[in-house]
Amino acid sequence: MFSRRRGTGTATSASPRTSATLTLPHTARLLSCRVLDTVHQPVRQAKFEVTDPIGRRIVSGETDPYGGFTVAVPAGEYRLSVTAEGFASFHGATLVGDSAQPGTGEIVLDAVEPPLLPQPGHWELDPAHSSIAFSARHIGFARINGRFNTFAGAVRIADRMEDSSMHVIIDAASIDTGLRMRDDHLRSADFLDAARHPTVEFYSERFIHRSGSRWSVAGALTLHGASRSVTLDTQYLGLGTGLEGEPRSACRATTELHREDFTLNWQSMLAHGIAAIGSSVEVALDVQIVHKA
Repeated sequence: MFSRRRGTGTATSASPRTSATLTLPHTARLLSCRVLDTVHQPVRQAKFEVTDPIGRRIVSGETDPYGGFTVAVPAGEYRLSVTAEGFASFHGATLVGDSAQPGTGEIVLDAVEPPLLPQPGHWELDPAHSSIAFSARHIGFARINGRFNTFAGAVRIADRMEDSSMHVIIDAASIDTGLRMRDDHLRSADFLDAARHPTVEFYSERFIHRSGSRWSVAGALTLHGASRSVTLDTQYLGLGTGLEGEPRSACRATTELHREDFTLNWQSMLAHGIAAIGSSVEVALDVQIVHKA
């Protein structure tokens, strides 16, 4: 059984060879657990990972709507890790074998306070300590990674964080994938058409708190002359102080764009109908902002 004391754990397993609808191999054992908060409410969609003693992942997943999970593994010794947004992580050892008592163990996760929010006022994006990167599928299996080297932005933090706003401007011609011929093609009329549309802009007035340090930043992205609604899945990383004593704040954000939404329709088909470039682009932002007195 997993101990119900927070932060500790022991073994739990069940030895039956069959469940309600599934016949298990004779070497399989069931490892079962419920993840609860401090008032014994289930923690849904908590991420768990079972590894062997040298750290190799055996199985991973998320808890169900009742905070539980059940996995089949060979008998042996394992490490179990459970993480959930807004809670302290759990790491413990478990022994799965014939001698273990059947049943369901419980892990109780302690809630953690979210990081302090930046103080109200005007903040500026620090390009020297920020990045705007992207990744796109190439010829069906490889990925091409790139970034924009020149950008600027400002954030107005309101008294109520949800009322804040931000504006980011990117120099389209600063696209950089590490290959000059490819970058020139991306700047051309086939793609960004940087001569006619020199900037990419994102503006938001919707900061939506999801849980813990997770936020959604919803706004309008203008790219290649087309404006579309885009939501950034954002993890707020907290506050810090720079080398000159200046207040700093940081976040990490991701989103997925579809080229056709912005009329970026150029395509070349290879043999067997494989597209040279995928239709979706994954975008990742690592951002630091500096408070302006």
